[in-house]
Amino acid sequence: MDINYELYKVFFHVASTLSFSEASKQLFISQSAVSQSIKTLERKLDQTLFIRSTKRVLLTPEGEILLRHIEPAMHLIQRGEAQLLDAASTGGQIRIGASDTICRYFLVPYLERFHKTFPNAHIKVNNQTSIKCVEMLETGQVDLIVVNYPNSYLSNVSSIKKIKTFHDVFIANQAFHDLKGKKLTYKQLSQYPILMLDKHSTTSEFLHRLFQQHQLDLVPEIELTSNDLLIDLARIGLGIAFIPDYCITDTQKDLFIVETKEELPERELVIAYNEQMPLSKAAEEFLNYF
Repeated sequence: MDINYELYKVFFHVASTLSFSEASKQLFISQSAVSQSIKTLERKLDQTLFIRSTKRVLLTPEGEILLRHIEPAMHLIQRGEAQLLDAASTGGQIRIGASDTICRYFLVPYLERFHKTFPNAHIKVNNQTSIKCVEMLETGQVDLIVVNYPNSYLSNVSSIKKIKTFHDVFIANQAFHDLKGKKLTYKQLSQYPILMLDKHSTTSEFLHRLFQQHQLDLVPEIELTSNDLLIDLARIGLGIAFIPDYCITDTQKDLFIVETKEELPERELVIAYNEQMPLSKAAEEFLNYF
């Protein structure tokens, strides 16, 4: 079927914004031209792609199917254009996906080194959970990701490189001083208020699975999206926080590690990329750091 790329481009912008007027602004064309393009595409495909009303625009089930295929294609095209333009003028571009924690406590020195070596390269970092990062990699929104492992969402990613091992730890302040020097079982730990990352994280999956292996139900006192906030709440005595050991710094001397009888399994940081997607020279150079 011979359908002009511009029609799919208009569809992508309308589907992404669910607004004909916003799509017209992004594409620098009139709203009537947007509407006409969508009508032409619907006629060529013999499908209704949008439900239009005076208040809002919604995708039909057929429109949602088309968007799932168009979105990664659009990102791939945009990525190719950006790589060609940047390589010619500024030294290239690298797009990295990683969580706030991984960026702050692990990636910053590598980003600094890369920037000093390639000052004209553009570095774009997208902070998301390790789970969301995999999704961005699969849809071509980033060149590579640095995430926690094990990560069940990485099963479809072809290239994974292990770059660091770490252990998770339980930390507390002096409100729990009676636990110093003791080794607690997971069952004993479950009697205390546990502070941890929310269920949309690989760390949450890891800890819940660990407790389940010991026939225990983990009911956290507080779930957050930030390890830094967990550390802050542990510092004021709200509970025992579960964090990666590489988050511990010299500024946290008011906190101590709560030891466990059962050794916490080792985890890893990995860098992952999609071999089916072309990598910029900047991204290739960055991969060589690991």
